[in-house]
Amino acid sequence: MKEQLKNNWKLFLIASLTLGLAPFSPPHIVGKIKWLFGGGAFSGENAMQFMDWFDVLLHGSPWLLLILSIVLNLFPSQVKND
Repeated sequence: MKEQLKNNWKLFLIASLTLGLAPFSPPHIVGKIKWLFGGGAFSGENAMQFMDWFDVLLHGSPWLLLILSIVLNLFPSQVKND
């Protein structure tokens, strides 16, 4: 699993630039992140619904996988398997 995450960084980059940014003007994930950090996502009249949380998961997961892959490639494990 770790090797697959490490080796598929190109796939994660393509997914991040397509699904992660769609729709492109403005990127959907940017609006969701602003909504989360603005504090209105959890309470109030315009709190996030299930579909909004699903959008965050859908548009954010390629970015998380890309970041994880980059970290695994930049900081390889110090333990050698014999």
